[in-house]
Amino acid sequence: MQTFRSFIFMIVYALTAILFSVIGVLIWPILPFKQRYWVVSRWAVMNIWLLKVICGLKLEVEGRENIPTEPCVILCKHQSAWETLALQAVFPAQVWVLKRELLWIPFFGWGLASLRPIAIDRNAGRQALNQVIEQGKERLQSGAMVVVFPEGTRLPPGTMGRFGIGGARLAVDAAVPVVPVAHNAGSFWAKRGFLKRPGVIKMVIGAKINTQDLSANAVNQQAYDWMTLSMTQLEGKIPVQFNKGEQRGES
Repeated sequence: MQTFRSFIFMIVYALTAILFSVIGVLIWPILPFKQRYWVVSRWAVMNIWLLKVICGLKLEVEGRENIPTEPCVILCKHQSAWETLALQAVFPAQVWVLKRELLWIPFFGWGLASLRPIAIDRNAGRQALNQVIEQGKERLQSGAMVVVFPEGTRLPPGTMGRFGIGGARLAVDAAVPVVPVAHNAGSFWAKRGFLKRPGVIKMVIGAKINTQDLSANAVNQQAYDWMTLSMTQLEGKIPVQFNKGEQRGES
């Protein structure tokens, strides 16, 4: 039965992705970013609701009071496709740092492009970092939050990857706070997984990390330590370090 429910959800998920992607492209030249973002992000809000109705998979948020009113850099745990929906349902207008290949996907990529992501070549090294900082500052100055998945790829439950420096460096250079976000979505919607297990995915939003007078490495370490503790509490065990050789850049 859960397999059937997951199948129905994925059909609706795909069809609505096409619909909202077309809408995003059509309204791109008409509406300013924040209004355009609100329209396109209704797709994510709708699918979080559909997950609950169809698959019995609910969202529970702890720490909503920690969402700042000013622009910030969000450093989010990456386990599943779920958080790409949930972040839009929970946080204000945001842009993401993501691999540029996602923009090449028909329909989905076109709609994604309408939300002004920072699309990087993950093999570009210093050039990619400079792009994150330059475009990230512009997005923050426009009033949007910037979402970074610091591990660079979706990792299985019970593991932690090394944090890339880009998100922390952006926050320090732009003089904005970092807000860390943890969740246990991978236990219910696995990486590349079809089956959506019923239950409650818990998202924990940490207190903002003030970046003033801190180095990017110090900010990153604070976020990493908080993430490790939060994931230990969510999953009931201390996460192990993901093999560096297996950690690949994807979103």
